Amino acid sequence: MTGQNPLMGENLDDFGPRFPDMSKAYTPEYRATAHEVAKKLGIKLDEGVYIGVTGPTYETPAEIRAYKTLGADAVGMSTVPEVIVAAHSGLKVLGISCITNHAAGFQEELNHEEVVEVTERVKGDFKGLLKAILAEL
Repeated sequence: MTGQNPLMGENLDDFGPRFPDMSKAYTPEYRATAHEVAKKLGIKLDEGVYIGVTGPTYETPAEIRAYKTLGADAVGMSTVPEVIVAAHSGLKVLGISCITNHAAGFQEELNHEEVVEVTERVKGDFKGLLKAILAEL
């Protein structure tokens, strides 16, 4: 939903094919490992559809309704371009996002302070999860 694609322009065949298959951009084995590690650590790990937008604003309630209609479970301003490039290059990919706030229309007010507070509160668990997953991979 960014209106852009990091692969636009001339393709560099040494990096990957012109039209990469994105149907399994996130490596299934890595996802399974992440779930196993999270379970051992007692950390709740959900899977869903992440929709990438350009930002840098929080979405309106109407945009959230539209994204939900499209199947999105979470909205963010990063991750998607990086995953496209990684998959294009034949890299194995695992995407993990820390959902820091409810979307517009699901809470009274959206603010950056809440995002920072949640990030600070969970960063220890998040770092521990990432380290444990990397140790398994």
